[in-house]
Amino acid sequence: MGSVTTKKHPNGLDYVEVNTDLCQASIFLQGAQIDYFKPADKSPLLWVSDADDYQPGNGIRGGIPVCWPWFGASAVEGFPQHGFARTSIWSLASVKMRNQLVDLIFTLKITEDNKQFWAHDTEVSVLFTLGETLSVSIVNKNNCDYPVNLTQALHTYFPIEDIHQLKATGFSGAKYIEFGKGPYQQDSDEVSFNRETDRVYTDLGATQLLHTPNGIIEVSRENSQSAVLWNPWIDKSQRLSRFEDNDYLTMVCHEAANVLEDEVQLAPGESHTLTTHIRWR
Repeated sequence: MGSVTTKKHPNGLDYVEVNTDLCQASIFLQGAQIDYFKPADKSPLLWVSDADDYQPGNGIRGGIPVCWPWFGASAVEGFPQHGFARTSIWSLASVKMRNQLVDLIFTLKITEDNKQFWAHDTEVSVLFTLGETLSVSIVNKNNCDYPVNLTQALHTYFPIEDIHQLKATGFSGAKYIEFGKGPYQQDSDEVSFNRETDRVYTDLGATQLLHTPNGIIEVSRENSQSAVLWNPWIDKSQRLSRFEDNDYLTMVCHEAANVLEDEVQLAPGESHTLTTHIRWR
């Protein structure tokens, strides 16, 4: 058996709590952001900074922020970093349980305030499927009579115990841009960490592995040939909001994305679904 209940954080944010024989999870209506996912009898698969205080209006520093309808800085000065979806209030549109799996659909209505950032008639929803594996999808549909382009990412924070021992594999043959330079060719299959890392990968295979002291996390993607690999290291950690100085030691972001030449191009009436699957291997 299982349960899906709505609750309120002490600071006022509403969230959905999921408890089944297969997993436990919590997903906030602000940003349609999952901050906790723990498969039964295994360690949690998502990381959140102890410095985050879950204040309304701030995206949670951890879990999976939804970057939409653009990733990173907007081309328009003054527009919010990573779009407006991660601080907007979404609606829980659907809850289904099937064989201990839970499907949740969150939808975002574009408010009058947000139309200043996104004037297009599009639909966006986030689908969570919760079981032994966590699957998250961003679903877009273009209702305009003209094409619409967008970039997006599922900005996943992983708990990796010790950044010095982390080995990320599955990168051979990809290209990446880092700190505005590149593209560089990734010859080695493995990435290790000894400095700030902020790579935007393209032509990337569908599955990567995070080899941590606690086990191997498998991260796979659908309808995505791009991903972001990020660890702020020492100096940037000290500048980040809602982030402890030493948090870089215990987290890494590996984000399913549609960025750079992999951006989403929606013809009139067309739909697109970006999905990431996360599990302990």
